[in-house]
Amino acid sequence: MSAARLNRVIGALEAGQHVFASFVTADPATALEFSTAGYDGLIFEMEHKPWDIAALRDSLQYLLNRRQIFEADTLAPAITPLVRIPANGGEKSQWHAKQALDLGAFGVVWPHIVRVEEARNAVAACRYPRLPERDRFEPAGVRGDSPAAAARYWGVSAADYYAKADVWPLDPDGEILVAIMIESQLAIQNLPDILDQVPGIGLVIVGEGDMSQELGVPRQFEHPKMVESKRRVIEICTARGVPVGHPHVTAANVEQVLADGYRFLMTAPVRTFPGLEKGRGLTGRA
Repeated sequence: MSAARLNRVIGALEAGQHVFASFVTADPATALEFSTAGYDGLIFEMEHKPWDIAALRDSLQYLLNRRQIFEADTLAPAITPLVRIPANGGEKSQWHAKQALDLGAFGVVWPHIVRVEEARNAVAACRYPRLPERDRFEPAGVRGDSPAAAARYWGVSAADYYAKADVWPLDPDGEILVAIMIESQLAIQNLPDILDQVPGIGLVIVGEGDMSQELGVPRQFEHPKMVESKRRVIEICTARGVPVGHPHVTAANVEQVLADGYRFLMTAPVRTFPGLEKGRGLTGRA
């Protein structure tokens, strides 16, 4: 990872490494417990948990470990905080993304992205506006301007925050990760157009729970219908160089998950977990 890179998840992805993460509740006690865990990133779960912006603010602070930052000689937090917002992609929900980023989150996970215009909105909501003659203008940014808290959390000046707070890989130096969740057959059908027409999507996560519900095999993640659907997502993304995330990695399936080509591996929300440890060993990240 580049010494200048603040977002460790992006740093690992652009270096071709595997990333290990987990969903956690936006709760200060949970954030403190996970602050020295072996994850690269944590996704604060606010889709199926309450949108509690005060709890998210406090959780981000408790996640920081000053000793780790001091010993690493970098401003990059040891664990990169991301936020899954509550609204489905078709609801746009730009204000949720704005509030999460304004607190200092390094990325937003957008659930239930189905169409090109929803993906374009997801990227646009995470970017500041710029004039059309500027490089990398599209998708045109719509994020509101209030950088003070985020700049303080990142440990940079407001001017430096503006320079770094763009989406990766659209901006190679950007520190904001836009992740979209693909959770339906229509979303899979539209995924090639989404990735071809919307620059700035840094990660695609397979939404196994909702996808299995639609297919009539709820939570049967290894059902042939699910295996085929997930294979299609990986195939589409791999052909375009976009990393894919798996949300249910365990010690029992981690070898298959790696063999299938997933690069963002999420385990159950526990501080230590066999799937995390085994996965790190298998990928040289121990």
